[in-house]
Amino acid sequence: MMNLYLSCDSLARAVGADQVADALLARAGQRQLPLQLQRTSSRGLYWLEPLLEVDTPEGRLGFGPLNVADVPALLDALQADPTSHPLALGLVEQIPYLKSQQRLLFARAGITRPLSLEDYRAHGGFAGLERAIALGGEQTVAAVLDSGLRGRGGAAFPAGIKWRTVRETSAQQKYVVCNADEGDSGTFADRMLMEGDPFLLIEGMAIAGIAVGASQGYIYVRSEYPQAVATLRAALDLARDAGYLGADAGGSGQPFDLEVRVGAGAYICGEETALLDSLEGKRGIVRAKPPIPALQGLFGQPTLVHNVLTLASVPLILAKGAPFYRDYGMGRSLGTMPFQLAGNVRHGGLVERAFGLTLGELLHDYGDGTASGRPLKAAQVGGPLGAWVPPTQFDTPLDYEAFAAMGAMLGHGGVVVADDSLDLAHMARFAMQFCAEESCGKCTPCRIGSTRGVEVIDRLLAAPGPEERQHQALILKDLCDTLQYGSLCALGGMTSYPVASALKHFPADFGLHTTEADQ
Repeated sequence: MMNLYLSCDSLARAVGADQVADALLARAGQRQLPLQLQRTSSRGLYWLEPLLEVDTPEGRLGFGPLNVADVPALLDALQADPTSHPLALGLVEQIPYLKSQQRLLFARAGITRPLSLEDYRAHGGFAGLERAIALGGEQTVAAVLDSGLRGRGGAAFPAGIKWRTVRETSAQQKYVVCNADEGDSGTFADRMLMEGDPFLLIEGMAIAGIAVGASQGYIYVRSEYPQAVATLRAALDLARDAGYLGADAGGSGQPFDLEVRVGAGAYICGEETALLDSLEGKRGIVRAKPPIPALQGLFGQPTLVHNVLTLASVPLILAKGAPFYRDYGMGRSLGTMPFQLAGNVRHGGLVERAFGLTLGELLHDYGDGTASGRPLKAAQVGGPLGAWVPPTQFDTPLDYEAFAAMGAMLGHGGVVVADDSLDLAHMARFAMQFCAEESCGKCTPCRIGSTRGVEVIDRLLAAPGPEERQHQALILKDLCDTLQYGSLCALGGMTSYPVASALKHFPADFGLHTTEADQ
């Protein structure tokens, strides 16, 4: 029996994985060739999808990217010399892109079947939950605090402080909420994990709920992720049937259960308090803080809110210990981060590495430059409201503090690559327009400032002479300051990042000379 593995990830399916799977089974049946095809999670080597893996005594051999027309020759090669096929990649684990990564969160990516509890447990699953139950809530919270884990959603707030606050707040009802409203451009790590390793998120939330005394959790998933929603719901049923959720979650003696809720397409609901309003059945509008959600969150009760990657980091911390986790990274940025390469890049995909590698290493060593072959002009880090980083700053380490020092944010780890054909002035206008369209409307800087920002950029680009351009550029800078420091939440506050960075580093795109942009 020949064992084959093919991803069922949304991206793999979008580029033909289902058709390749059907063709493999049909052709093998015609040839009476005994094979077993398992649909697994994705390795995240997206430029190679559909990526087929075949068991050998040395390890899994890879073939990709495949299409239906490649199937007959592939089966011929598998029956003779697999390495002779033109799409043969050698041992998958030895592909440089994958071999040099430090996969903690995505250690099971491409290996396990998403809805197999057997696979999950065979690769270390639920060891963290067992350890947390043995330690008790107080020591579990201490382990999360000691690990140095910070929120992976963008703000990078220490996770353990949130846990301690919720745990120490007295209330008859507490909640754990997972923010899976992954709406930033160029990001897909949350989706990959929910589709490919859903029990990891469930385990992380169960640990959190038991530790802080919450009996109910919610996973708020964006509506654009139907496969993630379906996979999570199926995984919740399996986990519940196996006793990991329910009245005696994991044998802890405490109740904890989970429910999936689906968003309705509002970008602002990625902000934690707007998300809580949406969960309550209201229009998603940002709440003023204080009170913070840890004290008064969902339905006015203490609520622990984290994103997918933060909660999914917890099982490993408990299973391996806080010192193991904090040995990765640099400074106050500890552990690993799944960086996501997208845009005009030759090798787009997921790269999990400890904090500290440089942006240039990520773009060149992993991304291999632009897909177009043109010179690399800039990379936008941190979503549609992230700063545009020029090549002169590519030696900056991927570290929360290092990026903050240069007026940028790592955010959710998305990196969108652009070549020299991209007009950064128009991208700055897009950022203002995006903010205007997605604003909840509660605060004036975001609601009005973004609309005025579009108008100012239009006047700047249409200005007849250098004096008028300089004047409009100064207005634009002042407006960016107002948005950054006067907005109620990060939507308005971060809109200044792509605009100010484009104006500073690429003044020619605005019709400005360098000296004018610096004034």
